[in-house]
Amino acid sequence: MATGTLYLIPTPLGAGELNWILPTGVQQQISRLQRFIVEHPKTARHFLKQLNLQQTIQTLQLEVLDKHTPATELETLLAPLLAGEDVGLLSEAGCPAVADPGSPLVRLAHRKHVRVVPLVGPSAILLALMASGLNGQQFCFHGYLPIDPAACAKKIAELEKASIAANTTQIFIETPYRNRKLLQALVEQCHATTDLTIACNLTQLDELILTQAISIWRQGNWPDLHKKPTVFLLHG
Repeated sequence: MATGTLYLIPTPLGAGELNWILPTGVQQQISRLQRFIVEHPKTARHFLKQLNLQQTIQTLQLEVLDKHTPATELETLLAPLLAGEDVGLLSEAGCPAVADPGSPLVRLAHRKHVRVVPLVGPSAILLALMASGLNGQQFCFHGYLPIDPAACAKKIAELEKASIAANTTQIFIETPYRNRKLLQALVEQCHATTDLTIACNLTQLDELILTQAISIWRQGNWPDLHKKPTVFLLHG
């Protein structure tokens, strides 16, 4: 029996007009699905309610896959696909399996010969890189840097050194309420000539993308990043 298809569904990075974020064809494909694998059911339902669904929201079947999901449950999540049902994997914000807990399920789908289809939608990482002006040919995403100040400073030094050695853009994120602390650490640690980009609240009305040398950042007048999703990029 043929397997179903696992559709990887990007979701908005914040509030806004859905038609500006997702193509009509993508919305139509999502609306045909009955079963979804999601990180948080509440936000998933909020997103799905914005679509012209072919079924009521109450009849949708939502299964949870988050950072606490044990690997032993992945087989269960994949079972409907092996039985021939199409399933949508939703990111909490942005693209599934990128800085997101969905990648182990996608890997297992490939091993089980399940067709995987990525749908078009927003990726904060790529949007930030596109708008940064930094090297888009060679780049590396590191996720979150260490919380401990000493470990964070050491990691920043390593990333800057790697950027200089290989001409790569180094990309990372932070829990929004710690954005300013990370910016402070970058300004203190990096060389004056290193370029640093902050890309904040991407796709939102108050979106801010700013690339400056560390020497300029040291002059102060920093934007308010508190509790705002932000991507950081540096190039030495």
